[in-house]
Amino acid sequence: MKTYQNFINGEFIEHKGEFIKVYNPATKEHISSIPSASLQETQDAIMAAKIAQKSWEMKPAIERASYIRKIAELIRKNAKMLTDTLMQEQGKTRTLAEIEINFTADYMDYMSEWARRYEGEIIQSDRANEQIFLFKQAIGVTTGILPWNFPFFLIARKMAPALITGNTIVIKPSSETPNNAYEFAKLVQQSNLPNGVFNLVGGKGSVVGHELASNPNVGMVSLTGSVESGVKIMEAAAKNIIKVSLELGGKAPAIVCKDADINLAVEAIKASRICNNGQVCNCAERAYIHTSVYDEFVDKFSQAMSKVSVGNTMQGDFDMGPLVNQAGVDNALAMLNRATQSGAKIEVGGKIQNTDGYFFPATVVTGVKHSDEIMQKEIFAPILPIVKFDTLDEAIDMANDCEYGLTSSIYTQNLDVAMRACKEIKFGETYINRENFEAMQGFHAGFRKSGIGGADGKHGLEEYLATHVVYIQHNLKIQ
Repeated sequence: MKTYQNFINGEFIEHKGEFIKVYNPATKEHISSIPSASLQETQDAIMAAKIAQKSWEMKPAIERASYIRKIAELIRKNAKMLTDTLMQEQGKTRTLAEIEINFTADYMDYMSEWARRYEGEIIQSDRANEQIFLFKQAIGVTTGILPWNFPFFLIARKMAPALITGNTIVIKPSSETPNNAYEFAKLVQQSNLPNGVFNLVGGKGSVVGHELASNPNVGMVSLTGSVESGVKIMEAAAKNIIKVSLELGGKAPAIVCKDADINLAVEAIKASRICNNGQVCNCAERAYIHTSVYDEFVDKFSQAMSKVSVGNTMQGDFDMGPLVNQAGVDNALAMLNRATQSGAKIEVGGKIQNTDGYFFPATVVTGVKHSDEIMQKEIFAPILPIVKFDTLDEAIDMANDCEYGLTSSIYTQNLDVAMRACKEIKFGETYINRENFEAMQGFHAGFRKSGIGGADGKHGLEEYLATHVVYIQHNLKIQ
């Protein structure tokens, strides 16, 4: 069993207080302990970031990028260890864990390429002999609060654009899956990144998370997590009127039209629904199927989900591993129970066969109404509730009738329908004839309670920049 220490100002600092136990969700085994940082330790990390920020910003962006590329190189050299660490604490399949580790390294390389590319502007003035310049500058100290479902990648999603643009950062990993972040910190130390530029502090949201949002030395806080957590972060950040970036929950609709390639829709929605054991905020969580193809889709989709294997991914080649904890299992079962009490039918799954870990089977639910809880609230388990529709207007209205607005998808071979979806589906992302999975060069952002701000690509990089407009009046006459 490993015991980790917080990484502050380039060093692993011995913690003398309470520790938090971390468990393997596939075995319920205690695998590590991390510090439950105090308020003072959190403030120390923020101050280290503040002290380091000025000199870090003064470095040319291309020099800052060289450190990011070096860390990416170290990730690739340690990919096997990082993959195993991620699988053990989060329950991912080996394939998905390997993708996350390698994608993280690629993402850091991608963001490093922006060092020579992000720009300011020259703005036309209404006055003679005046120049107006818009500079893009660092915000200062940024903080990142991570989720447990893609914990390794989210380090890079928050750290890489922050550091490229001259900011420093303090990261808080999820207490469910922190081990990968501490292993990442070891690689940061090996990279010789200047002290204080990257800091890692574990602990309770009520202590560490609150301070990362409310400390007056912080200029921006970024959270990926639940709506409830997002509300708390916004409230804490309001004290100092700092920038807030939030990626929160999702309830992604998948619309299958009468002209859809049903086999493609079945495979893509299945891949989306079982990805990361059903625990992805941007993956399909509810389906709307045209009446004319409803029976065919339900039959084929149920067959596909019935073949999904579930088990300890470190001991076998399973399609899914466990949910992250018992609370996830209890929530999924409770939602299913309430749905069936209201008349829903479980076509496949719904019953837990293996209690060695927090396993949950791939599940299909029919006989639900659009207004039912299971169609409106985030499940975060491999359950797909299905509703039928008669017209495209009806399907789009139901898709948009939700408190979330992160991602969506539609399956059709009709260009007119596809273009209507692009215009009328009010979500941050829409996937047409493919599974829900974003690109690093895109922009991952949501509507409504799915959050504010966004990540990835040019626009994600600019989240970490402040604007500084300078007016220069020059009245010297040229002789």
